[in-house]
Amino acid sequence: MSSKNYIDVVIDGKIYNIGGFESEAYLQKVASYINNMIVEFKQNESYRMQKIDMQRILLEINIANDYFKAKKQADVLESDLEIKEKEVYDLKHALMSADIKVETAKDELSKANDKIKDLEREVIELKAKLKSNI
Repeated sequence: MSSKNYIDVVIDGKIYNIGGFESEAYLQKVASYINNMIVEFKQNESYRMQKIDMQRILLEINIANDYFKAKKQADVLESDLEIKEKEVYDLKHALMSADIKVETAKDELSKANDKIKDLEREVIELKAKLKSNI
């Protein structure tokens, strides 16, 4: 198990020391995401007019919205991946079946060619016998 990482980050102009088992780069990325969202919201006049509690709730709602959209997209991609994996499995199975049929056909062709050669020899022998009887 990896150790907990701690890092100082700047969010909304304040320095916070945050920690987690993720990498420092990841923790910085999370803090940067939140900071960028706060900066974006503060550009909106109606947001700035709200009480701080309402600002936080709006920010939390928007973060949750981003999370659920990303989760839905991940679920769709996961479902697509499962479908593609099944298609690949089915194609591999079909390819194996086709390979078996090709090998069977090759064997049958080889046997048929051997039979043709035997029959050709037999025809030659019969023609030779027929000539010798004439």
